[in-house]
Amino acid sequence: MKQKHVALLKALLEAPSPTGCEVAAANIVRNHLAPIADEIATDSMGSVQIRLNGSNRDAVPAVMLAAHMDEVGLMVTYISDEGFLSVSAVGGVDAAILPGMRVDVHTQSKTLRGVVGRKPIHLIDADERKTVTPLDKMVIDLGLPGDEVKKLVRIGDEITFGVGFEEFGDKMAVSRAFDDKCGVWVAMRVMEKLAKGKPGMEGAAGAKTPSGVGGRSNKGDFIIAATTQEEIGTRGAMTSAYSVCPDVAIAFDVTHATDYPGIEKTKYGNIVCGGGPVIARGPNINPVVFDRLVAAAVREGIPYQIEAEPGVTGTDARAIQVTRGGIPCGLISVPLRYMHTPTEVVCLNDLSNAVRLIARFVSDLDENACFVPGIVSTSSDFQEKDVTDMAETYKEQVQEKHDKAYEKATKDGMFAAGERGLDASAGAQKKALAMDDVTTVYEPAAEALEKTEIDGIGKEV
Repeated sequence: MKQKHVALLKALLEAPSPTGCEVAAANIVRNHLAPIADEIATDSMGSVQIRLNGSNRDAVPAVMLAAHMDEVGLMVTYISDEGFLSVSAVGGVDAAILPGMRVDVHTQSKTLRGVVGRKPIHLIDADERKTVTPLDKMVIDLGLPGDEVKKLVRIGDEITFGVGFEEFGDKMAVSRAFDDKCGVWVAMRVMEKLAKGKPGMEGAAGAKTPSGVGGRSNKGDFIIAATTQEEIGTRGAMTSAYSVCPDVAIAFDVTHATDYPGIEKTKYGNIVCGGGPVIARGPNINPVVFDRLVAAAVREGIPYQIEAEPGVTGTDARAIQVTRGGIPCGLISVPLRYMHTPTEVVCLNDLSNAVRLIARFVSDLDENACFVPGIVSTSSDFQEKDVTDMAETYKEQVQEKHDKAYEKATKDGMFAAGERGLDASAGAQKKALAMDDVTTVYEPAAEALEKTEIDGIGKEV
């Protein structure tokens, strides 16, 4: 990931945007995309809708990509005479993680640093040590006299975790508010990618047309909905979906990674950080959108994961799907460890691959696209022969990756290890494992695509 893209992600994550107070994040979205957007609107809920006109906008479906800007936090409910703040949760906050944490209190005039106080272990009874202190029994200490606190802080002021973005490990990152400002970042990057277009698609000297700039890779309109108040009921998605009224939509959010100790894979599935974007499947998801997302991932050579969602999801998709007469909606997520904590963790590669996946999905749409279940598009993109060809092409791509890995290993002396002793063979083993990883990640995708004939992708009705 380029440093300028990391800088944008960091700015979004560290902009305070607790539910109901998303202005700081909204300003970043508007300002960053203003140079390429054809239309920018902000509704009374605070959600931002940004449109990129398509090159064939009258015939090709308009796509809305929704991601929420708000983050979980706390709200001031009481100020004691001594200046200590009592608080309530805004969104789902686990009281167990709060004691000893640094927080930022966002007042009308400035941001104040505070700490969540707790009695030291020496003063806590043995039985009390075994229990979680309820949120209404905790206080925030601002380190200021009571009269000064009352001048600065008002009831209803919101509070965020006092931490920011940091890269660590192997392409991993930790921060508060990846849920779901990483999704807002993905949406912004998709718009930039579509606006830039594909090689060979430039219009005559980049000439401006009534529907946008020549060379854009979106044939239909592409609209970002940076929504508000998702954490208390997908409220911004309701109004955004109603006002935009797209032909098809994708909600983007985070989902629970299950690749660390204590998570039951038999109950929550096998979702791995670094395993690629997660495509949801279930009644909240339009089946044609799901199939097209899988096809887009395969065409782009992107590793992906599938998550079962047997009911309504806790995302913007739940609101979008049932807006107006119903909007066909898909759901893409990135695996996230430790959701709703100050130390949410994602793999940066998953974010980059999500951008490629969505951009490909949008670019592939044409005037024949249909999202009514059972009445599948007759687009050339989805003829049965093309689906088969896609699977074969993907197998060739997998083989090519194997061949390149083999060639590199040979060039590095992998098979001369015996001449140099056991130390050299350790590197060879790593290379061999890397080659196995290619098979592990990519071949299931090709196999899944081959099964699409059974699911009816591309068949005319």
